Amino acid sequence: MPDHKNSKPKVFILFPDGVGLRNFAFTRFKEIGEQQGIDITYWNNTVFSLEKELGYPEVKIESTRIHSKTPVINHARKRVELSLSRKRTNDPVYSTYRFPLKWNNVKNIVKSAFVKFHETFSASSKGWQSLMDQMNAAERYTQRYQEVKAQLEEHRPDLVFCTTQRATQAIAPILAAQDLRIKTACWIYSWDNLPKGMTTIETDYYFVWSELMKEQLLEYYPKTKPEQIFVTGTPQFEPHYNASLLLSRKQFCENHGLREETQYICFSGDDQTTSPLDQYYLEDTAIAVRQLRQEGRDIEIIYRKVPIDFSGRYDAVLEKYNDVITAIDPLWKPMGEQWNQVMPTKEDFALLVNTCYHCELVVNICSSMVFDFIAHDKPTIYPNYEQPQLKKGIRDIGQNYKYVHFRSMPDYDKSVTWAMNKSEIYDGIKGLLDGKINPVPVTKKWYGIVNKPESPEMASERIWEGIKSIL
Repeated sequence: MPDHKNSKPKVFILFPDGVGLRNFAFTRFKEIGEQQGIDITYWNNTVFSLEKELGYPEVKIESTRIHSKTPVINHARKRVELSLSRKRTNDPVYSTYRFPLKWNNVKNIVKSAFVKFHETFSASSKGWQSLMDQMNAAERYTQRYQEVKAQLEEHRPDLVFCTTQRATQAIAPILAAQDLRIKTACWIYSWDNLPKGMTTIETDYYFVWSELMKEQLLEYYPKTKPEQIFVTGTPQFEPHYNASLLLSRKQFCENHGLREETQYICFSGDDQTTSPLDQYYLEDTAIAVRQLRQEGRDIEIIYRKVPIDFSGRYDAVLEKYNDVITAIDPLWKPMGEQWNQVMPTKEDFALLVNTCYHCELVVNICSSMVFDFIAHDKPTIYPNYEQPQLKKGIRDIGQNYKYVHFRSMPDYDKSVTWAMNKSEIYDGIKGLLDGKINPVPVTKKWYGIVNKPESPEMASERIWEGIKSIL
């Protein structure tokens, strides 16, 4: 390694995909690191150009072709992990994290048979390690591994910090760093990832949102030692504490064709996997709002879709209830044909902050939007009932609330306002607006469990403190 006594320590921030942009490119993360004397380069595997869009120094990873065996080995690894968790805890929830295997053609039959075999016969820590070794060996064999290794040899960073643990695209860059004895660290991307078996890479250090996530990391990945883990909070919610992003009521309403005197509630859409019948929950919310309007309340809905949904499944509802719903689309940019090439923008952070600030509450199926709103002391309604359109082959949203990450609620009944049937959406909105029900204090406790409770706006500073201690 080069002598850094007379130069700044050098950190590569690895983006294997676009999910890390919000946390590590659009917040003050880079600025804070530079103030602490770190030389930062973005090691970019996405279609988003950090250099062109933001003027940030970047090294582009040109080849995105992973080994053909990697996805199927990774699927088997995930199934083995879930099987180990199921055996260890005797908890059926882990089976619900599995995606169905495909048996519809010869290629899929071979892949599914491989996964099923390992899930059945390799569900041990030794079997898990064998799959990790196979996956790593396959990735070391690729042209891509050679390319990323050459980039590291040229730039010689002191640390590679990976912005998500989930992506198979991260495997070759992390292995190349480890093979060159460059330190590696990784950010656990989401509050629900650890129980779901979504950790694809192993690094020297891990950064997590909360003490709860630290406990989970030690439980699900027993090779990990406590001293490898830094608890920092997440930069995901930092913009909510940046008052300079807030628009006046007048300006926000002018920008989106809204009325200043109207009370707005937000319906935050969900992806098709999590909530395949989401459009009908929006319709139920619109029916409740129409009823409240008939009773003399000046209230309407702002609909914010999930940025990666281009299905058109909400269109009929938006048209039918256009008297009470205004759609304000997230400011994400499509930069390719695939869903994972739709990239967030810095402008969307400000839009999200203002949507939370200028709405009274949010209705949403089980996402972390509850925490975006609680940062502004605003409550959440979680619908938790079946739609009549539910039929075989469509996933019931009720299973989402049984997932491990929802067990972090300090009081399941009071952490949010539950709508256990269609009419309770009306009851919830009315009760919250009238002040008859108020889950906010309990929701805040919950937020303090899944995030760092002290100074949630200081997550980036804490991540850099951790990085500096590694260096």
